Amino acid sequence: MKITLVLILLAGFLISNSKVFSQDPNFQIYLCIGQSNMEGAARAELQDSTVNPRFQVMEAINCDNLNRKMGNWYPAVPPLCRCKTNLGPTDYFGRTMVANLPEKVKVGVIVVAIGGCKIELFDKDNYATYTETAPGWMKGMIKEYDGNPYGRLVEMAKLAQKDGVIKGILLHQGESNSNDTLWTRKVKGVYDNLMKDLNLDPKNVPLLAGETVNADQQGICAGMNTIIATLPKTLPNSNVISSAGCADGPDNLHFSAAGYRELGKRYAEKMLSLLGLKN
Repeated sequence: MKITLVLILLAGFLISNSKVFSQDPNFQIYLCIGQSNMEGAARAELQDSTVNPRFQVMEAINCDNLNRKMGNWYPAVPPLCRCKTNLGPTDYFGRTMVANLPEKVKVGVIVVAIGGCKIELFDKDNYATYTETAPGWMKGMIKEYDGNPYGRLVEMAKLAQKDGVIKGILLHQGESNSNDTLWTRKVKGVYDNLMKDLNLDPKNVPLLAGETVNADQQGICAGMNTIIATLPKTLPNSNVISSAGCADGPDNLHFSAAGYRELGKRYAEKMLSLLGLKN
């Protein structure tokens, strides 16, 4: 009788923890958050229309126009954020990663970003208060994540953890927090919550933060880069990705397609170096 009970309990344990055994250590997953430059603001071009199938995106909302369903993996052909966004840095982050990782390794991204938002939108405790003051056009985008982009990111990340291993977080945000000296502390709060909610070890999950359009491109928010540069002082496991020389669009706020390709490549180069690899 005791042996039978033990076997039943063991079977239940194995079933309830089956996700642990189904994880593929060769499936690297990256969480990507931010505002419009992370969404992608440049029209994709013909060269962007094909992608190595080892680079995948988990759709974070239902996109009938793309034949994508929330929570499923797809080849990472842009757009990678919502249904009608454009080319962004994540596109060439993933492409550069798979080009330089062993053939057996896949890369998956989950992109949750809202144009124009402050970092406060990803504060799990205060996002609702921030949303109340957001302009109507932004509320529509927030609603696509059921009103809680951070919550949707965590929901999708937990699904992704059944398939692979979260290896890093990519951030591109700051334009709407220009001159906010508390920004680094707020970013750390978001990072810390992700580590806790997803049961991640900070030592193994770096954060990569990209600069806004650089002063060498007459970026109208380039002054924020002096604050972004200090992020590693507040969040030691963070790395700043330079935007110097990355071409921008006519508004001097968003990158051009060429600029996104270069910036995404730089995110990947840093991540590859953190993994102990050279590209």
